[in-house]
Amino acid sequence: MPGPHGMPPDSDYIHRFAPPATPGGPVILALHGTGGDENDLLPLVKMIDPAAGILSPRGNVLEQGMPRFFRRIAEGVFDLEDLRRRTAQLGAFLEDAAARYGFEASRLYALGYSNGANIAASLLLSTPGALAGAMLLRAMVPFEPDALPDLTGVPVLISAGREDSMIPQAQTKRLADLLSEAGADVTLSWIEAGHGLVRREIDEAARWFSGRPA
Repeated sequence: MPGPHGMPPDSDYIHRFAPPATPGGPVILALHGTGGDENDLLPLVKMIDPAAGILSPRGNVLEQGMPRFFRRIAEGVFDLEDLRRRTAQLGAFLEDAAARYGFEASRLYALGYSNGANIAASLLLSTPGALAGAMLLRAMVPFEPDALPDLTGVPVLISAGREDSMIPQAQTKRLADLLSEAGADVTLSWIEAGHGLVRREIDEAARWFSGRPA
């Protein structure tokens, strides 16, 4: 049953799904930023790979009425307990969705923006195997793990704005270092932009995605 404000219970997400054009093709997990919803990133997914499947959930947390994937104490300061819980919930949802819709985790790639990129990074650092790879747009370090997971060969694109006033460049570099130290194949791309996205980086993400390991 839906909860307050029409939100689903914690174990599920309002979401959209479309299968890949070719059975067994990649599925892109679209994770919106603060105040977005399950429709926000659909045009970007189509620009990156029009044949990919789409799994696009809406964040379960409300901040002044705006959906998010986990709580924060202040801008750039995360509620780590809630982050851990919500990351586990998202991981469970992905397992259920794979069984429900018939796709493999080995074909699931995240496309996350801002808050969505941060929970995707949290999945990578806490739940290896949940994602085959990730495109992280405007991400920062979600948490520092006690021990790094084994992400050997997992492709990750981090797209960062040089003029982003919300994310210090040191945070972006630290995230890239953490993922690289865990064995991920990290591409860090700096864009002449702020926190908002620009067409150039979506085109770059499309090229990166088309060249990912099959």
